[in-house]
Amino acid sequence: MTTKRARLFLATMLAIGIGATSAAAQQGARPDSFTAEQAAAGRATYMAMCAPCHMPDLKGSNEALPLAGLGFVSVWRSRTTRDLFERISTSMPPGKAGLVPEQDVLAIIAFILQSNGARPGAKPLTATAAIPIGELAGGELPAATEQQPPAQSARTAGVARPAGAPAGLTVGGQVKDYVPVTDEMLRRPDPNDWLMIRGNYQAWNHSALAQVTHENVHDLRLAWVWSMADGSAANEPSPLVHNGIIYLPNIDNIVQALDARTGELIWENHVRPAGSQGGGTGAMRNLAIYQDKVFVATTDAHLIALNARTGEKVWDAVIADTAKGYGNSSGPVVINGKIVQGLGGCDRYKAKDSDQGCFITAFDPSNGKVLWRFNTEARSGEPGGDTWGDVPNMLRAGGETWITGSYDPELNLTYWGVAQAKPWVQASRGTGAAAALYSSATLALRPDDGTVAWYFQHVRGESLDLDEVYERVLVDIGDRKVAFTIGKAGILWKLDRKSGEFLDAKETVFQNVFTWLDRKKGQLAYRPDIIASKTGEWIPSCPSTEGGHNWQAMSYDPGTKVLIIPLSQSCMEMSGRKVEFVDGSGGTSGDRRFYEMPGSDGNVGKLAAFDIKTMKEVWTHDQRPAFLTAALSTSGGLVFAGDLDRNFRAFDLNTGEVLWQVRLGTSVQGFPVSFSVGGKQYVAVTTGLGGGSPRNVPRMIEPDVHHPQSGNALYVFALPEKNTSKGSTISRNLAAQPANH
Repeated sequence: MTTKRARLFLATMLAIGIGATSAAAQQGARPDSFTAEQAAAGRATYMAMCAPCHMPDLKGSNEALPLAGLGFVSVWRSRTTRDLFERISTSMPPGKAGLVPEQDVLAIIAFILQSNGARPGAKPLTATAAIPIGELAGGELPAATEQQPPAQSARTAGVARPAGAPAGLTVGGQVKDYVPVTDEMLRRPDPNDWLMIRGNYQAWNHSALAQVTHENVHDLRLAWVWSMADGSAANEPSPLVHNGIIYLPNIDNIVQALDARTGELIWENHVRPAGSQGGGTGAMRNLAIYQDKVFVATTDAHLIALNARTGEKVWDAVIADTAKGYGNSSGPVVINGKIVQGLGGCDRYKAKDSDQGCFITAFDPSNGKVLWRFNTEARSGEPGGDTWGDVPNMLRAGGETWITGSYDPELNLTYWGVAQAKPWVQASRGTGAAAALYSSATLALRPDDGTVAWYFQHVRGESLDLDEVYERVLVDIGDRKVAFTIGKAGILWKLDRKSGEFLDAKETVFQNVFTWLDRKKGQLAYRPDIIASKTGEWIPSCPSTEGGHNWQAMSYDPGTKVLIIPLSQSCMEMSGRKVEFVDGSGGTSGDRRFYEMPGSDGNVGKLAAFDIKTMKEVWTHDQRPAFLTAALSTSGGLVFAGDLDRNFRAFDLNTGEVLWQVRLGTSVQGFPVSFSVGGKQYVAVTTGLGGGSPRNVPRMIEPDVHHPQSGNALYVFALPEKNTSKGSTISRNLAAQPANH
């Protein structure tokens, strides 16, 4: 527990202005604007320091707003180069503001101006110059800027590989005695393996292994560590483990196979050229494994099959055009012989019908052929299309499925969370209070053909980036088949997974955004001032875009029948921006400033357990640092979780008491897993940097929490031999694992 903190940290906005307006003609050059040499130097600095968030083409991505095009110029036209200098110098990059040298800031501004159509002059830009940006730039994005590959720079030291480095197998090897993964193995996972994100189809994030218990966890020791690629992309992986082999996704589309006993590298494939990234934070959260292949959803919206034995590429399918902003941050799930994959980066307006939409897609595992596709932005004339009102298809943006879905083999339904409509704020996107299906909803799809069995929309016309895209945890309570989910608002939802009927809800953190319109039906209503707000008005909101709950998945323990949920406690003010309804515009279009949640006593991090029957909180652990991993429960009576301040801990499953902890190289971030090889149980977790609100918000309101700016790695722990049982590591609760025949 931290002592009470009376202060509230108001943060700078996370990115530099956008909005939108029509493009103006290219402006004439001013001799004192900037030089071509200054812009060239700024390009190199931008690519090293800014592009990982704001994208090499300056078009932005979710948390990082665009720095080129109509949206940028519409906000900055009447402001000056001095204003832009002050903004970058005092707020960028987040968490390290003021550390960028003056000449580098000026060079970045020169590159931004050039990228918006400004012409270089004879004199370099200076810090005292106050030239109206509208006199220099009209918002045109030159073709050379869009197409030129990212520049290399001395500042890229520590990045995984040089920008533009080709893809391919870089380390060749052979997985010996490989056993093909079958549908039956996926339906009833061997507890010694970890065959999918969150451990099983039901998304329990639970291990039935019980060799490590609350009695001996204090003896847990580091078995080995594997350094991962460093860079600015988000490192939030969930390793797969099969028959003693770890399959590990790295940042920058790198996949590795490691010996799970020793950490020895077997093969490595850079599946896409270096720097290939579409919408998102650059995260690669998970892989899928099936038959003799490992399936990778790349950050630039490809789906690639690798030979699980050798790492060699088998096929490469394009999910969507990354030039339109599409990308991925989470991988597929294998269902009935189909590879089912979501999509991110759906926030831009696109004039051509063929470019529009946001999809869940099923692929043939043998060749990558598309088998079916479901559009989460209901089109005009389609079922649900009228829920967007009069908004044309071009302006129906958002609805990403950037967290992997779950699956019930008995009902033969797959459950996906859908993100909010874009831009974030109703007033910005012009939809009013229209429901905008299937945004902010739980979707139950039939995996054989991709049709809808049912949907439940948690929030109509979501307006504060408090989306509901996260995991759906499937649990049976007596004869009732239930799905649990929790989004950024911090409301734990309980639904009947046969019908989508609302059963119950629990507010897990303080929220002041919603009231209950109809509690029995699970219908929420916004505060009146949120509905009435206009662009440019600041609206207070608890929680903030950090969540409540975010991608850090909850766990279900079948022994105690509780859900253990990583939560965050922060608030914000959000202001929507005016958006031009033209091709290429859209985006998130919101400014934010953050502060500590009232009543949190300065504790941003919260780990809490909830009874699945009563929805009551069983225990809670509050702390200053935010939790940045999923929760992993085990049948040894433990819960594992890691945080921003480099701590990886084991908690007592019944009480929340800390039983063991270790401090690692940098922030503990990702999905902990547990597996067994040769009768020994291991617990693995990654450290990582990068990410969206779950990292950016703590940087603003927890400046006292420090960590190194490098150190992506996989840590693997085990008991020493004297405390290792030579018997089976499968726990007494194995029978509670779903058979799903």
